[in-house]
This record gives sequence, C-alpha cells and structure tokens, in this order.
Amino acid sequence: MVWLLRRCKKCDRYTLKQDACPVCGGPVKMPHPAKFSLDDRYRKYRLKMRRMAEETRAQGSGL
Repeated sequence: MVWLLRRCKKCDRYTLKQDACPVCGGPVKMPHPAKFSLDDRYRKYRLKMRRMAEETRAQGSGL
C-alpha cells in the first residue's frame, strides 16, 4: 500500500507534497504508525535505540 499523505513537523498541517510543506516550508513526515507484528524480529534493537536516544536527550538538557 502506498502512503501519499504527509504531515508538516512545524505547522502540523497535512499535505500530499513529499519534499516540504507548501504553507510554511517545513519538513514533512509520514503520519502513519509503523506496522505492528507480534513476531517482530528487530523489536529489541528498536527499543534499545529509543532508550539510548532518550538518555542522550536527558543528558543534553542537563537533567
């Protein structure tokens, strides 16, 4: 299935443009969540990366 809809990270508007938001020029991303599977082989790696990113953000903010 092809996802055409995008959402601007700056103004939270939806668009069909894939490169930039036509209203504010901000970057766009796919608003759809990733597919869920109970048999996800890469779950542990994704969770590890998420935890590492949270720790990095916490250290960067001085907490």
